[in-house]
Amino acid sequence: SGVIAARGWPAARIGVEMDNYWFSAAANESLRKHLRDAAFSDATGLVNWQRMVKSSHEVEFIRRAAAIADAMHSKVVELVEPGLPKNVLVAEIQKQAILGAGGHWGDYCAFVPMLPSGLDATAPHLTWDDRPFNNDEGTFFELGGCYRRYHAPLSRTVYLGKPPQKFLDAEKAVSEATEAGLGQCRPGVTCGEVADAFFGTLQKNGFTKDSRAGYSIGLSYPPDWGERTLSIRRGDRTVLQPNMTLHFMPALWLDDGGLELSETILITPTGVECLCKTPRKLVVKS
Repeated sequence: SGVIAARGWPAARIGVEMDNYWFSAAANESLRKHLRDAAFSDATGLVNWQRMVKSSHEVEFIRRAAAIADAMHSKVVELVEPGLPKNVLVAEIQKQAILGAGGHWGDYCAFVPMLPSGLDATAPHLTWDDRPFNNDEGTFFELGGCYRRYHAPLSRTVYLGKPPQKFLDAEKAVSEATEAGLGQCRPGVTCGEVADAFFGTLQKNGFTKDSRAGYSIGLSYPPDWGERTLSIRRGDRTVLQPNMTLHFMPALWLDDGGLELSETILITPTGVECLCKTPRKLVVKS
């Protein structure tokens, strides 16, 4: 409040983000107490909506983050095996995240590694403990590379042993629905139109999904790498523009397990580019 008053704005119209991770009730009360002549308005999300379209420099930072995400997933495939405690693998994942990739160091991520297995994978956002990986069990790894606070999330699923047919059917459904959704990603198309293509194809393959299939990403701090603006969900009328970056997140959380095969995508002048290079498929390790 002192800085605002010193700059000659004690009676200005001031926007505050009432729904924000980092703007507390105490901070809001202090501003209103010390700037009694100011007019306050709720500006929740205003800045985030303005930063959805990235500059060329920002896109380059996200590309570097994507290379780090690829390196993290390579480490997963290299090391995961039955009997390995989850916390041991996470330590190696985090080491790779900070070492970086392609000659660029890694920043700390806004989200921790998520790697639920078996029945735990029926829900998102579960982390790790010291239990070992088991044979005949699937684990999805939702990881994010980060470079100078810019993020590139990437999810892949690993099955140790022989996956059941339902798992393979889910992979096929997600893969085809993802291709349908990405095929609609281009400037001028709405998020809702992308969602219609994705969810329609998923349903044709015998699966349903209640949650959204993607969201805007970029610069962020804990506890979230999302920008809390557009969503790939039916009815979202946000129009895609070049240099928007999104986490395309076609996850399936089923009754007896889960499957995630996501991408960090860039909207280009003519379509879409997946920034990570890790193959989009179920990884099977015997």
